[in-house]
Amino acid sequence: MSVKMRLRRVGQKKAPFYQIVIADERSPRNGRFIEEIGTYDPTKDPSVIKFNEEAAKNWLSKGVQPTDRVAKLLKLAGITE
Repeated sequence: MSVKMRLRRVGQKKAPFYQIVIADERSPRNGRFIEEIGTYDPTKDPSVIKFNEEAAKNWLSKGVQPTDRVAKLLKLAGITE
């Protein structure tokens, strides 16, 4: 079982809003997840990124692989290099 850190869309039509979650890679995009660790709102200017830093670092230390987009968000938030 591979666990990923990825985005889960919860916004309305044409108004995207995402939760950053830890989920099994086999579950659907908006399906079951293990833990929510942050949010991302691309509709604001500038985009709003919020992370629970302690939880994110804990999951990364356990070997969770972030998706490409989440890796960029982690870098912007200053959690990873």
